[in-house]
Amino acid sequence: MTTIEEELAYSSPAPFLAWTPAVAGALIAAAFSTVLIAFGTAIGLGVGSAAPSWRDASVALWLLSGFYLILVALISFGLSGYVAGRISSNRPATDSGGIELRDGLHGLAAWALAVVLTVLISTLIASAAASRASSAQNMPSATAAEPLLSYELDRLFRPARRNPNAETGMERAEAGRILLTSSSHSGVAAEDRTYLVQLVNGIAGLAGPDAERRVDNVIAASKTAIARSRRSAIIAAFSVAASVLLGAVVAWLAACEGGRHRDGAAPEWLATRSLAPGRPTVR
Repeated sequence: MTTIEEELAYSSPAPFLAWTPAVAGALIAAAFSTVLIAFGTAIGLGVGSAAPSWRDASVALWLLSGFYLILVALISFGLSGYVAGRISSNRPATDSGGIELRDGLHGLAAWALAVVLTVLISTLIASAAASRASSAQNMPSATAAEPLLSYELDRLFRPARRNPNAETGMERAEAGRILLTSSSHSGVAAEDRTYLVQLVNGIAGLAGPDAERRVDNVIAASKTAIARSRRSAIIAAFSVAASVLLGAVVAWLAACEGGRHRDGAAPEWLATRSLAPGRPTVR
């Protein structure tokens, strides 16, 4: 016979999804992913970089960085899903399928919370960095071409003799917007190229073929830099999407495994070891 406490417990069942295991798993995933991504960045496996040298990186480095990001997601979300399923409450169910569904939903909830938490933290960090950059920026004419084509703009307006009082903020911004068109199908228009030659003539002090040669070299270098940055962005976006989707699958499977261990089932590697030759089989 059941006691009064057990009857009360069955009469008021616990909710199907407990948020405590999901939140715990999400925090674990966020912490582990932060540590692993910081470690990967330290050894040069970041999926992107604002440094000009990153544009010259090989495709193998891009792919290796994307693979490392996927590996980080598998480890982080797998651990979070296992913890969410392992510490979730063991409610009575009619069949094993209901128990597995409940455990998998705990892992999926931990995955979703971790993704939302990571996006919020990344947005806050990016907003803070953008606000600091805008407050420290004295030239309102700066454009999106500066972080991408800053080296090319330096080469374009590099004078033979430095004038300490020269202010080229407006010219750099205008030249940057022109150089961004180098990646289009039509390329830089003829009148824009002529205008860049005039800017180089007035700022750098070059004239005639020298100014035209510098403009043509910078246009070609800008086109290459934009193409490399675009390929890097595509690989980074694909790596992030693949890691997030694979993380959901791993979190579900790991939560189901954690639920089986919670219910007393032995791990598969331990069960396989018990059936090895020379070892008695527990019946």
